Amino acid sequence: MGALSHIRVLDLSRVLAGPWCAQNLADLGADVIKVERPGAGDDTRHWGPPFVKDSQGNDTAETAYFICINRNKRSITVDISKPEGQEIIRELAKESDVVIENYKVGDLAKYGLDYESLKKVKSDLIYCSITGFGQNGPYAHRPGYDFIIQGMGGFMSVTGEADDFEGASPQKAGVAIADIFTGMYASTAILAAVVHRDKTGQGQYIDMALLDTQIAVMANVSSAYLCSDKVPRRWGNASPIIVPYQTFPTSDGWIIVAVGNDGQFKHFVTAGGEAHLAENPLYINNPLRVENRKSLIPLLEIMTRRKTKAQWISLLEAANVPCGPINNFEEVFDNEQVKARGVQIEVPHPTAGVMKLVASPMRLSETPVEVRMAPPTLGQHTEEILRERLNLSPQAINELQTKGIT
Repeated sequence: MGALSHIRVLDLSRVLAGPWCAQNLADLGADVIKVERPGAGDDTRHWGPPFVKDSQGNDTAETAYFICINRNKRSITVDISKPEGQEIIRELAKESDVVIENYKVGDLAKYGLDYESLKKVKSDLIYCSITGFGQNGPYAHRPGYDFIIQGMGGFMSVTGEADDFEGASPQKAGVAIADIFTGMYASTAILAAVVHRDKTGQGQYIDMALLDTQIAVMANVSSAYLCSDKVPRRWGNASPIIVPYQTFPTSDGWIIVAVGNDGQFKHFVTAGGEAHLAENPLYINNPLRVENRKSLIPLLEIMTRRKTKAQWISLLEAANVPCGPINNFEEVFDNEQVKARGVQIEVPHPTAGVMKLVASPMRLSETPVEVRMAPPTLGQHTEEILRERLNLSPQAINELQTKGIT
């Protein structure tokens, strides 16, 4: 039994931030019902290739994007634009503890499915709205896209090669960090609201914004600006205050070298057969290495290209120089530590046969995370949920399907 096995969640969200939040709750044991549009479903069901392959190696209809954020959920299709569909959502909300949605500000009020409407049928309801810019302010009605938020929230201003590097430009992250962090914060906020409800009997409304989150997770970078009024700049993979503390090319890939003191620098260059660099008056201590990085780094890159990535990791670990590889994803999942931790899992799936997923990183000793269900096919559990939650007869369920409500 998961820690949240007593919690019911109605997930009206699509794409990434909301589904990521709901999946966290589902992994912890919550019963999550994912509401999707009949015939189309969540947008991410169509964001392929790549698609999951079946046992014969043929593409299924399941996209890699959708399956990464929707395990442990049940899928029901409901057309909320129709009164009958709205009534189904209200009845499901009445039986739920939490509602999660990421519609544009004001959209669900048109259907009577906003917080003010639903708390009339469930007074202690916890209702979490996720939008790009929040429920108030001049940008509230703008759509919020992760890429745009990474730019507006300052992340891209400090990500990418420095301006004096050829071809330098601001860069986004390789994954939608504003969406994912917002989903994580939303999960935490919902858990806090559950604790508060259990103590007081009061539900509440949670207003989550991607822009707020993106600025918050800039952490020391945001704080540095507020403390100094100096605008942070891009440094690429280098540190502005420690040299060498960056990526280096090898003969077959890239490594990270994080030299934190003069002794580690000496061990680094000695391992590479260039011990004289540690005695060079231009590089003898960190302040001088920072001052003379433009002449030092090319020399170090010549040195690191002489050996393979694996050779460097072995040499530097033996010399107690902090380092690590930059792995592609074949190397990630082949890593002995990743295998030991069981990060890749396999679950049965109705169309794929066996589906490969990434395990939740949450490890709880008494209430362990469990993959109870593979990501659902579209509407896979519609009849089951209508019978179980709303006590509808087969005839009533068939009528809803005939009308295109479900």
